[in-house]
Amino acid sequence: MPSLAVPVQGGDWDGGSLPPGVHHCASTLGASLQMQCVLAAGGLSRSRSCPLEGRSSRAALNWAPCIWVATPCGEQIHREVQVEVAKKHIAYHMDKFGYRKPNVEFLQGYMEKLRDAGLADDNYDIVISNCVINLAPDKRAVLREAYRVLKPGGEMYFSDVYASQRLSETVKKHRVLWGECLGGALYWRDLYSIAEEVGFSPPCLVTASPITIIDKELEGIIGDCRFVSATFRLFKVPGSSQAGPGQVIYNGGIMGHERELVFDANFTFKEGEVVDVDAEMAAILGSSRFADKFLIQAGRANAAAPQGCCFKGVKEKICDPFQLLERLAAPGPACRPGGTCGPPGCC
Repeated sequence: MPSLAVPVQGGDWDGGSLPPGVHHCASTLGASLQMQCVLAAGGLSRSRSCPLEGRSSRAALNWAPCIWVATPCGEQIHREVQVEVAKKHIAYHMDKFGYRKPNVEFLQGYMEKLRDAGLADDNYDIVISNCVINLAPDKRAVLREAYRVLKPGGEMYFSDVYASQRLSETVKKHRVLWGECLGGALYWRDLYSIAEEVGFSPPCLVTASPITIIDKELEGIIGDCRFVSATFRLFKVPGSSQAGPGQVIYNGGIMGHERELVFDANFTFKEGEVVDVDAEMAAILGSSRFADKFLIQAGRANAAAPQGCCFKGVKEKICDPFQLLERLAAPGPACRPGGTCGPPGCC
């Protein structure tokens, strides 16, 4: 299966390093926590194939024990070579980072059938994927398997391509569009319904970046549909953790995020700052690996709580990645996901 070249810009990862969103997730794990991770690597799509001998494998080896699942989206021989190339570099990285035994295992399997690859139930802290779920015909099965292998409180952190509407059969069956991760793109609203159906908490939108198609022929096939590259976080929140809204204070201490943790596009937590959170975020923080990094109190703000520009109340959430794109592109005061747009001097 040859790789397909088509003039699509934006939303790509060149495979040379962990993508920004995944790198952020990796840095918040903390190597000392010794977490079990599953990372999904794709197959032959041009810019989305994963050269495991590059910096991406070094980062994985350095920050946490993990299993790297090479998900098959190309020919069998390519997948086997990809896994074997990765295995050849394990010894090099063990020596470079001072490990006496490997803390990474490379497996070959289907995202929809992780059990067949030997991944047990309730066994992993985090599942990371970068732009390969769109290549899976059964996306419900992908999320079901991720949910199955995660421990209670575990997280699925992933980037992918999403569409502004459900795709026509013509777009889905177009070989070039499929090869470039557009023909298999999920309608963004369907992600929310599938996540709820599987059992995950509502998706937390982290980042969004535009995808621009400059080929006139492909534009005619796609019509008025738009595409976006977006990163989401899903959490396996135990039923016993469900509660009402509350207030949280970030204690700091996460390596690389000691003073401020940009959790997603809606919540940024600064060390020592009181933040109102909704029930969903309260449950996520209280049941996940972040629990010991936060002081969590039930109930809403009261008169004795700190007020003013340093007090963050619950605001309307951004769930639509296309809406986030518009907000990021809008003129006005500098604004970043999860941050505050305010006058100079406002913390």
